[in-house]
Amino acid sequence: MAKGLQIVLISGQYAVFMANQLKVQEQETIIHLAGMGWGIRRIARELKLSRNTVRNYYRSAKPGLPPESSPTSQSDPLSTPGACDSARENDPPISTTGSESVLAQNDSLSTPGKSGRRSCCLDHDQLIRAKAKAGLSAQRIYQDLQGELGFQASYQSVKRYVQKLRGAEPELVHRIEVQPAEEVQVDFGSGPLLLTSDGKRRRTWVFRLVLSYSRKAYSEAVFRQDTESFLRCIENAFRCFGGVALTINLDNLKAAVIKADWADPELNPKLEDFARHYGTAILPCLPRRPEHKGKVENSIKYLKGNALPGHQFESLAQLNQHLAHWERTVADQRIHGTTKRQVAELFLVEKPALRPLPDSLFPCFREGPRIVHRDGHVEVEKAFYHVPVEHLRREVWVRFDGREVRIFAKNRKGVLEQIQTHRRLEPGQFTRVQGIGGGQGTLQANLNYWLSRASGLGNSCARWSSSLTQNRGIASMRSLMGLVSLSQKHSFPALNHACERALAKGTFRLRDVRTLLEAREVQTEIQFEQDHPLIRNLSEYSSFVNQQTQNT
Repeated sequence: MAKGLQIVLISGQYAVFMANQLKVQEQETIIHLAGMGWGIRRIARELKLSRNTVRNYYRSAKPGLPPESSPTSQSDPLSTPGACDSARENDPPISTTGSESVLAQNDSLSTPGKSGRRSCCLDHDQLIRAKAKAGLSAQRIYQDLQGELGFQASYQSVKRYVQKLRGAEPELVHRIEVQPAEEVQVDFGSGPLLLTSDGKRRRTWVFRLVLSYSRKAYSEAVFRQDTESFLRCIENAFRCFGGVALTINLDNLKAAVIKADWADPELNPKLEDFARHYGTAILPCLPRRPEHKGKVENSIKYLKGNALPGHQFESLAQLNQHLAHWERTVADQRIHGTTKRQVAELFLVEKPALRPLPDSLFPCFREGPRIVHRDGHVEVEKAFYHVPVEHLRREVWVRFDGREVRIFAKNRKGVLEQIQTHRRLEPGQFTRVQGIGGGQGTLQANLNYWLSRASGLGNSCARWSSSLTQNRGIASMRSLMGLVSLSQKHSFPALNHACERALAKGTFRLRDVRTLLEAREVQTEIQFEQDHPLIRNLSEYSSFVNQQTQNT
């Protein structure tokens, strides 16, 4: 006999085991549990043994059973391994004939040839079916089962049961088609990442609005899904179409819907004002029902699969230009799969039915008080905007939207007057900052600026400044600034003469130019002569004055 093998007689049957066989108590436990109808997987899990090891002893106890046969198995598509392990009193009776075990009861959704342990959810089948038909999620059904019936099985068992129920009983989806200009559907989809100036990647979102009749669409990329961006995108779409649809179908995004309700949703107040301004109605669909706005859902998939792959964009403006060109040249020219007509051609039929646009844009803005910081800026949405210096540390009033920021201050009569207007900046940016050179832009740009200022003082100053820059590079910038400031005290000829002498001596320090300026002023000082034949003594003038006075 081969080394390491051992023949053991169990219940009148011979079995071959490895030398590291189980203890007698474990062997007897396996045989006892098998006699009670436990399956191989359950015994292996309870005793923390390998299924192969349990199978060897299991076959010895019931040699006619197949390898994975379990006395508690039944033909049930909703039964999955691990769904329920404990035996229940109301389980169907088990009839064992020969070496096979078959359940006396089969589920109506059973699939022939598929076996597994009985799911714990079968005991609550009608309740689960009713809740699933009502649209409740598997998580919600699991919570209800725990709270109402003290359900002890896992969430995964309920999740698998609900998934298979819905797969066996698919829900009918009704197709809805509308008349021209009756409805538009809107939604957001994830857009490409853009590389910002600081080297970071920023996520974009693509807004898409589709006319339900012609499938004419409008696309726009934005950085935020806030209320203002949402309204501006809809407004831009209406302006692009040249008219307004009767209703707007959207999902329950936070920028539009405060509280979802199919009959009486609580809408964002700005969205309600927007709808009144454009003469349209907002009709949100039910939560978690994307099929209620399937036209725009499919349209976004079409855009993401056709317009964006293979393209890279450096800015939001470049991305929007690409989307607008793609809409005109590709999306509008295609033959739609449902309507079987060209989108642009069908839009010509729908456009006359659109409601007219209002005379003005919708005034969507936010406002509030701000205190002017010591650096002369106020903070609005994490960006900083310059205010005239006379308003430092005072309160001003700001009004802003997605395009611009307007700043107001009270005049002597207490009326708000606009004092500044800025274009909207990204968070962390300033409208007015100074670099090391006292100006905006890079160091090289500041150096070039001061070099041009110094060169404007004269030819000699220009040559000295150019030589200074070549010798000292960026470090020469402060000397150039000092040379320009000297023009406030000295004349241009004096400055050019000093720079000419500095060039002749080969010196390129501002202190040397100052020294040469002071030396030239001392040398050119005019000395008046005190004694000359033509100049009379002052005493003679005094005598003459006295004599004339006495004669009078």
